[in-house]
Formats: sequence, C-alpha cells, structure tokens
Amino acid sequence: MKTQPQPKKVMLILCSFFFSLVFVAQAQNDELIHIWPDKVPGETAPKHPAVVTDNNSGGVTRLTDVTDPTLKVFLPDDKVNNGAAVIVCPGGGYRILAIDKEGYEVAEWLNTLGYTAFVLEYRVPQKQEGALNDIQRAIRIVRSEAEAWKLDPEKIGVIGFSAGGSLAARASTRYNEVTYKAQDAKDKLSSKPNFAMLIYPAYLDKGENRSLTPELKIDDNTPPMFLFATADDAHANSALVIATALRDNKIPVSLHLLPKGGHGYGLRNGNPAGETWPALAEIWLKSTVK
Repeated sequence: MKTQPQPKKVMLILCSFFFSLVFVAQAQNDELIHIWPDKVPGETAPKHPAVVTDNNSGGVTRLTDVTDPTLKVFLPDDKVNNGAAVIVCPGGGYRILAIDKEGYEVAEWLNTLGYTAFVLEYRVPQKQEGALNDIQRAIRIVRSEAEAWKLDPEKIGVIGFSAGGSLAARASTRYNEVTYKAQDAKDKLSSKPNFAMLIYPAYLDKGENRSLTPELKIDDNTPPMFLFATADDAHANSALVIATALRDNKIPVSLHLLPKGGHGYGLRNGNPAGETWPALAEIWLKSTVK
C-alpha cells in the first residue's frame, strides 16, 4: 500500500522548491563583471573586494577602497525588456559609493521600465581619472556584449548621482579621449553613451566664476541629457551650468529644478524631490530612447 506524504513533509518540499526558484532568479540578476581582465590601469593597490564602511547612517550601505571595479547586472523581465541599457553610477563625493540607495535601488527601478541595468563600482577614494577609465571601459563592455543581453548597442545610457553625476557627465563629454591603454578588442568600440541622466550632479561648475568645469567639452555630438536638482542643494549650480552649455550647443536637454529637497535623496520615499524625479525621467526616457 502506497503511503501518502505527510502534510509537514509536503510543505517542506514546496518551501524548498520555492526558495530554489528564488535563488535561481536572484542568481540570474547577480552576474558580476570584473571590468579589467588583468592589471587595472593606473592602480597600484592589489585587486580585492570593495570595503564596506562602518557608516550606515540613513540606512545606506557605503563602499570604499575599490581597486577591482565591477559591473553588477540587473535584468528586466523578458516581457518588458525594451532592448536598452543604463549604467548606474552611485555618488559619494568620489570618496565612497552609496551602493544601495544610488545603485541597486535605481537598477531595480530601471528594470520595471524595461531597461537592463548595470551598477558600476568605480574606483574610490579620490581616483577621478581611474573612475573615468572605469566608466569608459564599462560602456564598451556593455556595447560589446549587447547581443547576449538582448540589447541595441546604440541604446546604452548612463545615470549618475552627485559625484556619479559628475562621472556620467565626464563620460558623455570625454568619449573621444584615449584615457587608458587598450586591453582587448572591446576597447575598439565607442565609449560614448547614447543618453545621460544626471540627478543632483556635483562638481560640474569648477570653471572660472562657477562656470562649466573645463574638462567637460560639449559639442554637436554630445548625447541628450536629463538634469534634476533642487534650489536648496549646494551643488545645484552644476545642473544649471551644464544645461546652459547644452542649450548653447543645441543639444536636447531637459532641466528640472525643484525648490526643496536638498542632496542625496536617491528615489526613496519621504523626500518630495526623490519622489518626483523618477516620474519625470520615465517620461523623458520614453521620448528620447526610441
């Protein structure tokens, strides 16, 4: 006589199956790409995982001492995948990376819109030239593997927050410069993003009398940009000066300036600016990335 499974045993089997599915789904979104196959250009420290700082105030995970830059892949559901990608650059004053608030959470939001997202761990602290190498290489990697991720290689953008906004702006204006020695065939591809979103960007007004930072060379080929800041942010002038430069060069630009919101809010609830910019960015993306 065949015995029937006991209810508790059935429940354990079902739970085990459920968690296996969850694990598989997470594993698919947990692909980690090491940007540099061998030695990291200009880096003297050995490669090692980023260091999580002791400061988790505001419920933020902060990384520092990045010597092995990576891209973490976040895949949208196949039903909504629109064939476009966004590389996410967290902020942190080029000292740390606010990796969850301005990285992973943003990637998950982009997934809901159909975008494949790649969160960039670029070099910190105070390695601005290394960080530029990292984002240029990251864009080339994503472009080179576009077919594997079901992407259009001409629909690869960047989004950056604070210092990450500075880095996204640098990638959008210095893509013609050779900033590191070619590593492989990927480096023959363009490092120019097709569109850029700068959310409360910083350090873009380091020119004379708080004008545009001299390294940012805007011309007819600069990609379209979405800019968001608040008037009470000490860094708000950055968004204003780059918006003016883009307008003067007839580059499509969308600038939004709210009265209040401060700085560093990501897209978390509880701050009017953090609750506002994602909806505006979604509208802009629909009209820009076609």
